[in-house]
Amino acid sequence: MRSLISLSDISTGELAALVGRAVEFGAGARATPLAGRAVGTYFRRSSTRTRTSFWRAATRLGADVITFGPDDLQLVTGETLADTARVLAAYLDALVVRTNGDVAELRELAQAPDLAVVNALTEFEHPTQALADFATIAEEFGDLAGRHLLYVGEGNSTAAALAKAAAMTPDFELTLVTPAGYGLPAEAFDGTGERVRQHHSLDDLPKPVDVIYTSRWQTMGVSKADPDWLTAFAPYRVDSGLLERVSSAWTIFLHDLPAVRGQEVTDEVLDGSRSRAWRQAYHKMTAAMAVLEWCTAARPS
Repeated sequence: MRSLISLSDISTGELAALVGRAVEFGAGARATPLAGRAVGTYFRRSSTRTRTSFWRAATRLGADVITFGPDDLQLVTGETLADTARVLAAYLDALVVRTNGDVAELRELAQAPDLAVVNALTEFEHPTQALADFATIAEEFGDLAGRHLLYVGEGNSTAAALAKAAAMTPDFELTLVTPAGYGLPAEAFDGTGERVRQHHSLDDLPKPVDVIYTSRWQTMGVSKADPDWLTAFAPYRVDSGLLERVSSAWTIFLHDLPAVRGQEVTDEVLDGSRSRAWRQAYHKMTAAMAVLEWCTAARPS
């Protein structure tokens, strides 16, 4: 069993293979390599797309699925993570976990033998989202090399995963433009090189870009300390004017959803002809299929 807790834990070749396999599943590839296996999903925070996509991915691959809510495991009564993982490893082949907390919890769960653990979002990274994003881009353009993605908005777990994935993808550029005080920390760029960069000025946007991407300004709906935070974020809204400033004839728009319409994006952009947000949401399932197949070493020869 192999776990996917951070994109930092896999090789560039493995990243490319996962993205490529997600594209294959999106094109209609079918397989049931998880027949007779069991996958658990443990979500301590709300989820629409990620929870549903992993359930559907597992069942499409032939697995049985059990779902756990935030209060369903004996962790809430004091059982240790290590003991919980040891028990679950006897029942399950993979456990998909969303905590919006510390990734260390997932690493402790992954210490159990024969249990693959998948990060479905922690505080500082959303690796399977980046796989879905890159699958959407690869499907659209046929190749990731030479593409430039502009991310506008908060430096959140989605942005962190994009930075890791971009740094691992040859000849792929990522520019993050974030409000001052709300960007990715400097350590997020350790080892990413010059192809991944961040600044805060909307007067200095790259153009044209292949992809413009934004995300919800309040990850998981968590409030910000500054009661006037919306004032800082408002100029970073992706509207038709901002979109056209950086677009060529082929530029597409992405959003990891859920969207707060009128905040980070306008209706005309999200529902417009350049938007691939709904196909991107579909690729959350194909990326989940690729991850579960890879983690359980179940891909047919």
